[in-house]
Amino acid sequence: MVNRRSIALGFTLIELLVAISIMAIVAVLGWRGLDGIVRARISLNRQLEQTRGLQLAFAQLQNDCALINNAKTVIADENRLVLVRMVITENLPSRMQVVTYRLRNGVLTRAESAPSRRVADIDAAKAAALRDENLDQGVVLQENVGAMWVLSWYVSSNGWREGVGDPQSGPLTGILFNIHLKGHPSPMAKVFLLGAG
Repeated sequence: MVNRRSIALGFTLIELLVAISIMAIVAVLGWRGLDGIVRARISLNRQLEQTRGLQLAFAQLQNDCALINNAKTVIADENRLVLVRMVITENLPSRMQVVTYRLRNGVLTRAESAPSRRVADIDAAKAAALRDENLDQGVVLQENVGAMWVLSWYVSSNGWREGVGDPQSGPLTGILFNIHLKGHPSPMAKVFLLGAG
């Protein structure tokens, strides 16, 4: 005679519900973990892009400051840095160019005038930069910027001073460029020596 208990093979309904519940919990935990990884990746990519933008901005500013031959050609005020730099091109005479770093509506841009050997052209380009003409021109260096400011170091100074343009302090030797990104606890700063190229 055949035993009926040995014929009933398979899982009971309770066993299936427990197995499905465990698989659902594992799936939810796996999804939450994957979601966390994706969110962290997005955040890291955003921070990496900001860091790369700042590195490019600082590298460009370092190049511009190295090509300054007269510290009197540096003007800094709120949200703007204007400087006159040399343009050196192979097989051409050296020329001058006005470069403007400007913060407007949270966007840091860099604009440059056409290189020229004429003092009148450079003076006109510098005056246009100080009047904030051609605001639409320029290359975007960094977005999401809360503030920027420049401190200066003079030969006779005992520390950093706000702005640029104190004739009693002697020659200007360096600037400290500060930029504060929105959402970051502290500003980022870098020192640039003038005419170090």
